[in-house]
Amino acid sequence: MAGVAGLLTQEEQLDWLALRMVPGLGARTTVRLLVRYGSPQAILRASRSELEAQGVAGSVAQSICSGCAFDDAVLQQQKLQECGAELVVLGDPRYPALLKEIFDPPALLFVRGQVELLGSLMLAIVGTRRPTPYGLAVTERISGDLARAGLTIASGMARGIDSAAHRGALAAEGLTVAILGCGVDVVYPSENRKLAAQIAERGLLVSEFPMGAPAYPQNFPIRNRVISGLSLGVLVTEGAQYSGSAITARMALEQGREVFAVPGSIISRLSWGPNLLIKQGAKLVQDWNDVVVELAPEHRRELASRAQGRLFAEDGDGNAPAVSGASQPPEGLSTIARQVLQLLRVETPTHIDALLDRLEAISSSEAIAALFELEMAGTIRQLPGKNFVRVW
Repeated sequence: MAGVAGLLTQEEQLDWLALRMVPGLGARTTVRLLVRYGSPQAILRASRSELEAQGVAGSVAQSICSGCAFDDAVLQQQKLQECGAELVVLGDPRYPALLKEIFDPPALLFVRGQVELLGSLMLAIVGTRRPTPYGLAVTERISGDLARAGLTIASGMARGIDSAAHRGALAAEGLTVAILGCGVDVVYPSENRKLAAQIAERGLLVSEFPMGAPAYPQNFPIRNRVISGLSLGVLVTEGAQYSGSAITARMALEQGREVFAVPGSIISRLSWGPNLLIKQGAKLVQDWNDVVVELAPEHRRELASRAQGRLFAEDGDGNAPAVSGASQPPEGLSTIARQVLQLLRVETPTHIDALLDRLEAISSSEAIAALFELEMAGTIRQLPGKNFVRVW
């Protein structure tokens, strides 16, 4: 395609944006027209009869010929510049090779952050928006371990499991990519404003939706095919049987990707999704290595090479950065804090009143001080309603 050997000129960028802003023009039709005409400029100059001969609906062909999308394209270009975002289009060397393979790849991506991450080895982690403490703990732990192993963690920045996956990767000083169902200049949900800023700085925000596009419900199933399309595989940590994460897993199978799942309680509805996937043949995941061993040999070699590079670059004494093993209490905890920690569980929250009842020999002020000490040490987490869980 013309005009994508390097960075787009302003005029070329405007043509791509105008093509994207044509009402009713979908991804598959756009790609088909690009193959036929070679560039957005040629498409925009085609006559209505020529476009209709290529299977374009009459109303859409009229919108293309009228040039009405150029006004919106100018505004899009301004917004791109204002927030420091970029366009990555089909034919650009930076366009992800894996995504190009799917049935209906986006013709262009709006990106904000470290654009080079589009070419990294990604593993998608997805799940419910209303996770249990177990789901959050497992997601953050496995995400961090996979990020330390060299994989870029991809997810959708939704509340719940998606956000936990991003946080786990960032906490491990790893890389993460958020694929959005809105514009890259829009934060959804609003409570993820800080997380979005961290990802834009240390990772990458990606969307096929225009700048300023709201997070409409119908956008998310469309977005899910990009999450799986960018990734070597999809890991479902927690989710209902019929959920967005189940849709993403199905799309991953259709795209020829690996599907992984973390087992959960058979009496928890939020474990029905991953448990069913395992029953249907998905790889059961207990730790990060269960994912890595299923990757293609060339991908495992690349991860090993990166790990070796980090070993010499980051740790002069020859010790590799640790990947999590069994969770051990940190050194320096007080005796009371250790007693409190032994009573807390990863999978089940414990209310402060129940905790005080079990600590008969300890006063409430001492127990509260111990909880604060454990929170500061990152060993426990407080949930709404004065409930506490142990960090895995």
